[in-house]
Amino acid sequence: MPLKTKRWNAPVEPDDGLRVLVCRYRPRGLPKAKETWNVWWRDLGPSEELFDAFYGKGQTPITLDAYRERYFREMEAQRDKIAELAERVDRGETVTLLCSKDCILEQACHRSMLAELVQAARRQ
Repeated sequence: MPLKTKRWNAPVEPDDGLRVLVCRYRPRGLPKAKETWNVWWRDLGPSEELFDAFYGKGQTPITLDAYRERYFREMEAQRDKIAELAERVDRGETVTLLCSKDCILEQACHRSMLAELVQAARRQ
C-alpha cells in the first residue's frame, strides 16, 4: 500500500516510507529528537480559520460537509505538493500522511481528505 494515513504518534513501521506531518501546528512539547516524521508540510493542514470553524472556536461548528468543501478549496493552492506526493506514490514509494494524535475520527480528519486528493492526482 503506497499511500497510508496515521496519527503522528503511531509506531513507525518499516514500510511507512516517507512520513509527512500534515498538521498546521507542530505537536507541542515534543523534542525534535522524538519527531516521528521525515518532513513537515504544514500548508497541507487546514488553515487556522478552517480549523477554528470546524471545532467551533468562537462560533457554531461547521458541518463535516462544509469542512471537506473548504479544505478541498484550500488545497487548490497546494497542487504542487500534492502532485509531488502523487508522483512518489506512482513511482512505487510509500508515503504516510501523519496528523494529530488527537485526531481519531478518520473520516473527519484532513489526512484522509488529503489522501483522496493525492490519489486523484496520480497518473496510475
